[in-house]
Amino acid sequence: MNDPKSYQSPLSSRYPSAAMRENFSPHKKFTTWRRLWLALAECEKELGLDITGEQLDELRAHLEDIDYELAARYERELRHDVMAHVHAYGEQCPKARGILHLGATSCFVTDNAELIVLRDGLRILRDQLVNTIRNLAAFAREWKSLPVLGLTHYQPAQATTLGKRACLWLQDLVFNLEDLEHAESQIRFRGVKGTTGSQASFLSLFDGDHAKVRELDERVTERMGFERRFLVTGQTYPRQLDFRVCQVLSGIAQSASKFAVDLRLAAGRREIEEPFEAKQIGSSAMPWKRNPMRSERICALARHVIAGLDNAAHTAANQWFERTLDDSANRRLAISESFLATDSILQLYLNVSAGIVVHAPVIERHLREELPFLASEHLLMEAVRAGIDRQDGHERIRVLARQASDAIHAGESNPMRDLLASDPLFEPLAGHLDRLLDPARFVGRAPEQVEEFLAEGVEPVLERYAQVPAAGGDVRV
Repeated sequence: MNDPKSYQSPLSSRYPSAAMRENFSPHKKFTTWRRLWLALAECEKELGLDITGEQLDELRAHLEDIDYELAARYERELRHDVMAHVHAYGEQCPKARGILHLGATSCFVTDNAELIVLRDGLRILRDQLVNTIRNLAAFAREWKSLPVLGLTHYQPAQATTLGKRACLWLQDLVFNLEDLEHAESQIRFRGVKGTTGSQASFLSLFDGDHAKVRELDERVTERMGFERRFLVTGQTYPRQLDFRVCQVLSGIAQSASKFAVDLRLAAGRREIEEPFEAKQIGSSAMPWKRNPMRSERICALARHVIAGLDNAAHTAANQWFERTLDDSANRRLAISESFLATDSILQLYLNVSAGIVVHAPVIERHLREELPFLASEHLLMEAVRAGIDRQDGHERIRVLARQASDAIHAGESNPMRDLLASDPLFEPLAGHLDRLLDPARFVGRAPEQVEEFLAEGVEPVLERYAQVPAAGGDVRV
């Protein structure tokens, strides 16, 4: 903390990765502005404007060494951030000062730089998503056959496996990755459009030559690393694009929150836990506590990202004609915070998914406690095979189940198995109950579904991103 008496956002000082903090840093923004000014001047010279190589060399020499104090002094005087940096750059490049920002409006640098930041931010998140998918795929494969009590309405239902449950988390992330890929493909350069998007200033610079204005637009787009540009804009690029990108972030937050909620519920049942370090303190008052604080933080940050999507929608809906400035201050907060918070979520998800602790004996105990109920239909079919009347068997199981439920509600262990073993009607099954109540008999095709889903739905994704280096999550606090 640089100044403990001055507020700093937790989304810059506490949670996100260094890569995402750098992506939204002032230095990234302002050096990108300078690269945009340089690209514009280079392309204008190539197309015949009176710009010298010496002027371009001067601009290139000062791409990184920004005098921030000088820019701040100009901004206090001019009340305009772009013009403040035009003047500061111009002082460093006196020979190029006269051709700097030639024909451009402020949104040439602000919007195009923001599009670069959006694109780069999605790529950071993409790599984190891929690594989280890797973690969960390994976890699903390891635990593909471990029977676990399935819960619907948070009530005991049928058995599944822990690996199959992990595939539900995985599938959400694969959806998110597909959405992210699509959103990234839709990001295009604003280009060189002028004040209201009509390119009138550039048409004047090139003496009415429409072909050269179009070529300028195309050349600057390519030079800044984009294959496509918006063919029409107002002063800004369409804010619908912000909403589409933030939808992806919201989707990631939703998936992560669902995972974290499941883990928190399972931790409360002592079945699985997030990583817990040797000296980590769970509670200041209760030394035995092992609170799932990372998963709780995922849920907290996810709520922030999900709620932020509404903000992007309102901004897109409230653009007046060719532009209105009431989006500016809002977007400085909303977009950066959505990315930084989503990055923070994935850092936590990466960390937790790499070290999930499984308490298999507890899982088995919980399943066996409920298994005599869950197995009722199977036991009834076995009873019929043994010659017991189906209706008599059904009624007797119903009565025994009621007795067992009463015992459980009185604080006893589930006596259903013993009641079945001692009931005269089910004597033909008594010697086979261990086999009939084997948990593996009740998971259906869950292990096979894990293998099929990993082979068909996950491994092709991981092969496509094999070049993404493995990385863990950075839990900074």
